[in-house]
Formats: sequence, C-alpha cells, structure tokens
Amino acid sequence: MELMNRHVPDYQFAEAHTIYVPASPARVLDVVTRSEVVDDPIVRALIALRELPNRVAGRLGFASALRERPSFGLADFTFLGRDDDREIAFGLAGRFWQSDYGLIAVADAQAFHTVKSAKIAKLVMNFTAEVEGSGTRLTTRTRVWCSDGAAKRSLLPYWWLIRPASGLIRRRLLRRAHDMALRQ
Repeated sequence: MELMNRHVPDYQFAEAHTIYVPASPARVLDVVTRSEVVDDPIVRALIALRELPNRVAGRLGFASALRERPSFGLADFTFLGRDDDREIAFGLAGRFWQSDYGLIAVADAQAFHTVKSAKIAKLVMNFTAEVEGSGTRLTTRTRVWCSDGAAKRSLLPYWWLIRPASGLIRRRLLRRAHDMALRQ
C-alpha cells in the first residue's frame, strides 16, 4: 500500500473490501479500471440518486454546479500511480458532503499530495493485488483525510449516510473485476 500510504498516511475515515480472484495479480490490476468493470448500471443509478436534488434544482432554474457536468465517475479521480502489479491508486479532493461534491481540480499525483486547503477532504481509493495460493487477493481500500475539524464535522454525517452505498459500489466493482479477469 505504498501509494496509499504516501498520499494519505493519516486519515479519519476508512473502509476496505476484498475478493479472491483465480488469476494473476497483473491480470487483475489490468482489468480493475476497464470501462466494462467501472460502468455498472447499479452504480450509475446510485450516483444518479445522489445527484438528483442538484440536477432537479438546475432544471428548475436554480443554481446547479452539476448542470453542465457529466455524472460523477472514475474520470473525476486523479490517477496517483501504479506500483507494478501490486497497487493502483486514485485520489479525490473536495467537499464531498456538498450536493455538487465540492471537487477541487487536481492535475496529477504531485498536485494531489500538496493540496492542503481548509475545510476539505482528500480521499484515496486503491486496489492492491497480492498473490494468494494460485490466484490473487484483490482488495480495495478507501481512506479519507480531513484538513481540519470543520471538514471532519461536515464529512461525518455524510460518511455514515453514504457508506452503505459506497460499500456496495466497491463490492460490485470487485465482483466485476473478478468476472472480467476470468473472461480474458
């Protein structure tokens, strides 16, 4: 977890999910971010539900930061790197508890590492692939670091509300990566 530890060594919130995949670590990490894996109809529905109030407000003529933006997805994350066939990591910075996510544009891993604004959170989601028997233990972890007490107080209720859906999304992602790795 070198990449995750490098970018979010300290954190206040975390979750992890894992699955065994009877394929090599290289194959598993190669498929984990393929569009066939991340483009899940249930995930799209959960994100649409999360974004619904902001998008409806925009259609009714009220302010909406999501009006011209596509739905939230992996493209909103910053690629933080890949450590051979062991780990791949992505980062996100912003005020996730806001209806428009309050995202902060981050160009690359170095920029992500240096983001330190007040009242923000930084999230790292990684996938690690460890040899287990004749296959791979694929694990996804999410860690969130809050820049200050205000950010932590804002994120806490959001975390408890979104965590069940977040866990479902990650478990589905792991299952889809499992299935894709076996098809190739």
